[in-house]
Amino acid sequence: MIALLFAHAHIFWLTLGGLLLAAEMLGASGYLLWSGVAAVVTGLLVWVVPLGWEWQGVCFAVLTLVAAFLWWRWLAMRRQQEPGEVLNQRGHQLVGRHLHLETALVNGRGHIRVADSSWPVMADSDLPAGSEVVVVAVEGITLKVEPR
Repeated sequence: MIALLFAHAHIFWLTLGGLLLAAEMLGASGYLLWSGVAAVVTGLLVWVVPLGWEWQGVCFAVLTLVAAFLWWRWLAMRRQQEPGEVLNQRGHQLVGRHLHLETALVNGRGHIRVADSSWPVMADSDLPAGSEVVVVAVEGITLKVEPR
């Protein structure tokens, strides 16, 4: 069994990667994801380029660290781009978004579709259907919009 493992090291890495990814799906909150991806990439690399066990371990460790670091950086950048925390205030999360009117605003009032919901909107003037607007404020459940 050990001789077979040494002869086909890529099977070990691909299996380890699959097990780590399966364990991640059971609820590890992201801790095993990048190790699983690194193991799969190491397995594919060992399949193409025969490496000794020492280099395979180094490759796995480096790929795990690089993947986790890149994920951490991406999350940090994503967190900075989000406007202030407005938990349970979905209307305030829409401030600054650019939307298109599906129907014309009559007397400065109408509705706009955002994802799967319809929001009442008001503007200072009437706007035709298809106009691009920017959400500038929220008053109760009504979005205040201005033409872009």
